[in-house]
Amino acid sequence: MSQQSPNGQTSTPVSGVDDGAHRRLGPRPIDRPETDPVLTSTFGRPDGVEGAFARGPEVTPPPVQLAAPPPEALSTAFGRPPYGDELLQRPPGDTPPEPEVDPVFWAGKPAGDPWRDPGAGAVIGPPAVTEDTPAKEKKPAPGPQFSVPELILGRRVKPTSMAILLVVVLLIGAAGGLVGWLVGRAGNPLTDAEVTLAEVAPGKERPAGSVSDISTRVTPSVVSIEFKGTNIAGIGSGVVIDGEGYVLTNDHVVAPAAQDTSAKLTAVFTDGTRAQARIVGRDSKTDLAVIKVEVKNPTVLRFGNSDELKVGDTVIAVGSPLQLSNTVTQGIVSALHRPVTAAGENGGPQVTYDAIQTDAAINPGNSGGALVDSSGTLVGINSSIRTETGGSVGLGFAISGNQARKIAEALIREGKVRHADMNINVKSVSAETSEGAQVQNVPAGGAAAAAGIQEGDVITKVGNRIVRNAAELTVAVREREIGETVKVVLARQGRELTVDVTLKSD
Repeated sequence: MSQQSPNGQTSTPVSGVDDGAHRRLGPRPIDRPETDPVLTSTFGRPDGVEGAFARGPEVTPPPVQLAAPPPEALSTAFGRPPYGDELLQRPPGDTPPEPEVDPVFWAGKPAGDPWRDPGAGAVIGPPAVTEDTPAKEKKPAPGPQFSVPELILGRRVKPTSMAILLVVVLLIGAAGGLVGWLVGRAGNPLTDAEVTLAEVAPGKERPAGSVSDISTRVTPSVVSIEFKGTNIAGIGSGVVIDGEGYVLTNDHVVAPAAQDTSAKLTAVFTDGTRAQARIVGRDSKTDLAVIKVEVKNPTVLRFGNSDELKVGDTVIAVGSPLQLSNTVTQGIVSALHRPVTAAGENGGPQVTYDAIQTDAAINPGNSGGALVDSSGTLVGINSSIRTETGGSVGLGFAISGNQARKIAEALIREGKVRHADMNINVKSVSAETSEGAQVQNVPAGGAAAAAGIQEGDVITKVGNRIVRNAAELTVAVREREIGETVKVVLARQGRELTVDVTLKSD
């Protein structure tokens, strides 16, 4: 195509580039270096192929799957409006109108808003304060404040009137308080706010020999005995009977510790001192035992003469019933020379002893504790109770102090006790005219066989003590000494006989 230049000449364009002065430059020569034969053989077009790619087999394209028409709701919301043919995208060449320029609020020519027109230039605004800004006004001075009368009453009041008003208010308050006091007194006529109870000036008198005086002297010599092992634990009581730390107690208190090697005995004194105890000796037949503790200057309880006790005499029991240490209970001697029997520990020999019966409260844990008379001397070792409820019902039994002292001396000296014995087996019998202990077996070589006692004989008396049952025969014989000869009264085939029996050891 020919073009006419401004000077009227016609020029024919050639291939090239316009240099800006309506002149065309010729193309630059093509520099094609020689190719490497190796590369040509590797990347060159195969022989017989004219195009850039080899033609493959003719493939028929699959039919076009047209999309389903859109839902009516979407067409209504997003479809082209029914009127006009304007598209959402403006056609090329459709230039939007220039935005209106917002005028500025100071003198000068209007300029475009830079926040709305990106092509607008930056504009510096006017200063925040001009010379025409009025000076800051001064705050008015505070006015006079209201007084208390004005605040309360709403107007000014004379001082005298205010004082009179205050007096009236006080009088009304006093009158109201007086009325309330009178109403309160009239509401409960049994109360008196001015009462003062009388108090006796001197303290309680505690004469010598009172229960308080006796318990003060006795309790330091009574200890709690605790035994704890792998599978056992319990508590009993004991009495310090010698300054070397010997403690007298019941055999059934220390028997669990003696039978279980893992158990330990501990004596706890009233001041809280705890000392490990060792077993000195046991006598399972009379339910007594002696243990020893290493303490300095213990309080020792003296023995009294239990044979001088009478029924009705006052006695005091001290021990640790139900793990309540230093418990003191008071009662009387209910009976004397009461034979008591009990089963032995773990199949051991039967326990039999001459007991003092008392109604002083004795419960589990009192075992091994002291029973003292009105002078504060030891007359018994609390050992057992008779009950149908498991608790104290006023039938407690203590081993007599004289028997306990004799057995304790033997245990401390030798570690064991030997008792006087007739070497017979008996049972309790009762008839209309008499009662006693009937002989069941007379072993050869024993004291009874040597005295001529036969099976079937009923023993009714040993020395001066009447025998009513088998247990009483046992305690009557144990009161004697080994080797002592004693007169025994018995009934044989309706006749009463008296024989001399020389007692032997069990």
